[in-house]
Amino acid sequence: MAASVLVEKKKLKNPPLEIHYLGDRALRQPAKRISKVDEEVRQLAREMLRTMYSADGIGLAAPQVAVNKQLIVIDLEPDNAANQPLVLINPKVTRASKELCTGQEGCLSIPGVYLDVIRPAAIEVAFKDENGRPQKIQAAELLARAIQHEMDHLNGVMFVDRVDNALALNQELQKHGFSAGDVQHL
Repeated sequence: MAASVLVEKKKLKNPPLEIHYLGDRALRQPAKRISKVDEEVRQLAREMLRTMYSADGIGLAAPQVAVNKQLIVIDLEPDNAANQPLVLINPKVTRASKELCTGQEGCLSIPGVYLDVIRPAAIEVAFKDENGRPQKIQAAELLARAIQHEMDHLNGVMFVDRVDNALALNQELQKHGFSAGDVQHL
């Protein structure tokens, strides 16, 4: 049944959706819950996956393509056709480990910028799948980080808002043509 949103993992010259960049107001709006999981939502998930694969990403949140909905897609193995992507609708962290870990993050909305962010090492997430069924997963390491990163987008938060090293942050943003004034320090 999960095959309802499977798409070919390939780069498209013209991805179906446009990724918005740091500084765009669409990225700072809290996303709305999805009340009904239907074909329109599944189609959005498919288009988000195609867009994500085209941009060499491993995660994408609906606000990044200016869609104000609580929907994220993640695929930690974009080169592995057998690995099915995750589609999380209305995700909610139900548990987070006390143990924190630091890891480098990047974002399709801030291309070229990679900086360290501290996050819980493991989480439990409740969400609806693409068929509207309630699901729960335990995630650790990269998957936990990717889910938390994408879920931040649903709250209008970007990973640069969580970076502690202001000097490195400002240098990286400047180097890639972004404004430090668009960062909202948490």
